[in-house]
Amino acid sequence: MIRQQQTLMLSPYAELYNIVVPKDNMLRQINELVDFDFIYEELQNKYCLDNGRNAIDPIRMFKYLLLKAIFELSDVDIVERSRYDLSFKYFLGMAPEDPVIDSSSLTKFRKLRLKDINLLDMLIGKTVELAIEKDILKSTSIIVDATHTKARYNQKSPQEILQDQARKLRKAVYSMDDTVKVKMPAKNTSDVLENEIAYCQKLITFIEAESGIAQVPKVLEPLNLLKETVEDDVEQLRLTADPDARVGHKSADSAFFGYKTHLAMTEERIITAAVITTGEKNDGKQLQTLIEKSQAAGVEVKTVIGDTAYSEKDNISYTKNNDLELISKLNPNITQGTRKKEDEFLFNKDAGMYVCKAGHLAIRKARQGKKGRGKNQRDTYYFDVEKCKQCLFKEGCYQEGASSKTYSVTIKSDEHAEQMTFQETEYFKTKTKERYKIEAKNSELKHRHGYDVAISSGLLGMQLQGAMAIFAVNLKRIFKIAE
Repeated sequence: MIRQQQTLMLSPYAELYNIVVPKDNMLRQINELVDFDFIYEELQNKYCLDNGRNAIDPIRMFKYLLLKAIFELSDVDIVERSRYDLSFKYFLGMAPEDPVIDSSSLTKFRKLRLKDINLLDMLIGKTVELAIEKDILKSTSIIVDATHTKARYNQKSPQEILQDQARKLRKAVYSMDDTVKVKMPAKNTSDVLENEIAYCQKLITFIEAESGIAQVPKVLEPLNLLKETVEDDVEQLRLTADPDARVGHKSADSAFFGYKTHLAMTEERIITAAVITTGEKNDGKQLQTLIEKSQAAGVEVKTVIGDTAYSEKDNISYTKNNDLELISKLNPNITQGTRKKEDEFLFNKDAGMYVCKAGHLAIRKARQGKKGRGKNQRDTYYFDVEKCKQCLFKEGCYQEGASSKTYSVTIKSDEHAEQMTFQETEYFKTKTKERYKIEAKNSELKHRHGYDVAISSGLLGMQLQGAMAIFAVNLKRIFKIAE
């Protein structure tokens, strides 16, 4: 068994932990709350059990990644801190005098041991299980939303990525000692990626050899970032900046390049499901998956709360067929009836026709769109084109030479009509006020756990980052409620 490779802590200094790591320390609390043996079970087939030297304990490696998610540090910096921070060593199951791993081991662990494992659902499921055991989950509502994460490299060429990071490193060095400018290696001036990589390697070697400057935190962080990019991501850089990242839109005039994480969360602020996609994916299309993942994790779902993105007709039908309440306002285009130039075309209820700005009444109407095909039908009103040709207001209204002039209005489906009635109730209005909770959770992920920017390239890397970050925020929330 792989768990037999873990060594017992037999150290004369172990008692130090009881002195310097108090009971209310978060890392001590995580160790006491979570049984990490599930890591052995999940990774059993990823290790050779009868050949080669013993591997580093997989639980320790997993905990290193969890520390990265909690404290938002690079591989190099998280390992360096575990060298002297006794709370880290206690959490990692190390003796105070034990040596630390090489940071490159974390990259190998991510790429080799965690490959093809559905870590995201597994870790969310573990925290939901803990919350149920602690009798924390009492509500039967989930709140859904999506948050975006910018790609690590944005839409830059591999060479631009390296140039940008090297520029930041030089700037940090010059702020400490601008006399080193004359000694710096010559910048690459060609358009060849391999030459840029070679220059970055020379720059790293020079700064590390320069008297003590590489140990200054202001320089160390950009230095480690450039090293990590060159050492771990060179193969990826040669292919593309980020093969999976896509352009998504936060609003009509605001875009980002990266990924989306679609979340479901209880009113107690425990995340129960997540789907990580490329940036262009539609929020509403993930609703069914989020509901079913939450239910699979053990959550009883009776009510779903979301913004207007989740009120599309298919979602209304799905929730209705599964006896769920959907607290999601319809798009205003639906409730108002989609039509343009509302101030120029008015409905005459007596005639049952629309009247244009010039006072001309439509001469007939026709219904378009097939009933029951998932899309709203439209009533199209036809005007006398001969009158349009002579109209004083024809500019911008009638296209010269057109054989017809029409005006269309969408018709609400039965599903939309029912949802319109529901969203006017006091119950609906009260429940929709719970939405702010998931917006606060998105902010916590971004600003406290580095979820604003991807730490690696590719969708698989984003899924790993999401799994560790969500695992961390769920554990912290469980501690807070259980206090």
